Amino acid sequence: MTTVQLGKFTIAIVSDGSFWIDGGALFGTVPRTIWSKLVTPDELNRIELALNCLLIKTPDKKILVDTGVGEKLADKIKEIYKIQKPPDLVQSLKKAGVDPGQIDFVINTHLHFDHCGGNTRPLEDNYRPVFPNAKYIVQKQEWEDAFHPDERSRSSYLKENFMPLEQAGQLVLVDGDHEITPGVKVLLTPGHTSAHQSVIIQSGDQTALYLGDVTCISQQIKVPYLTSFDLYPVRLMKTRKELLKRAQEERWLLVFDHDPKMPFAYLTEIDGKPVLEPIVNVK
Repeated sequence: MTTVQLGKFTIAIVSDGSFWIDGGALFGTVPRTIWSKLVTPDELNRIELALNCLLIKTPDKKILVDTGVGEKLADKIKEIYKIQKPPDLVQSLKKAGVDPGQIDFVINTHLHFDHCGGNTRPLEDNYRPVFPNAKYIVQKQEWEDAFHPDERSRSSYLKENFMPLEQAGQLVLVDGDHEITPGVKVLLTPGHTSAHQSVIIQSGDQTALYLGDVTCISQQIKVPYLTSFDLYPVRLMKTRKELLKRAQEERWLLVFDHDPKMPFAYLTEIDGKPVLEPIVNVK
């Protein structure tokens, strides 16, 4: 577990394990001869991605950002994506001293299966929320898109991950930027999906940004390094450029949702090129 003190808040990576994905899919139009110098693929051309969920502890609230793949995937899917556990999310939370019942809010950056699979669990003949006392925060447009996916994105949206939230009365739909609790706000950051949201955390004079799939891993801080899963790539480039410019100018701590080696870093520039500074005050 990786923990950072952010003003009066504590933010910590809570892992739901990892999975492996095709390197070409992750880097889109970037040739293998270039991206393979940044990350090393396995014999099946796959790259390891972490499932870095984020636990935010304010003086009076506990917020969880994203929930990984969960425990409901079919064996075939687990094999295709080489899903590796432990740890799982609930184990990681307990290691951080937090029980699922203590979570006040769960923020889903979007509803792809690797970001909301841990929202729910099987119980008898149905599915129930893993976090029984939490309000689950989802963008309204993302919710609508998840129920009406096109052929390209249909396999990414699994209704058992999010439909039970509404049935349990724990769903909160927001429309655009929205403050969840003082110091924690969701920002509409479209591109990966039409209504993807990132999370900005501010305490005192310190700020952190959980990027979600705006920038999955540290090697994608170059604006054109997009994935083949980004539904609106031109819009995403604009979103990423604006966010990273602000993060650099205002010295925001970046949190990467899928990076297995560098979950936290600051962005700077050397000779006109973006460079990441890993933080050292990590527990």
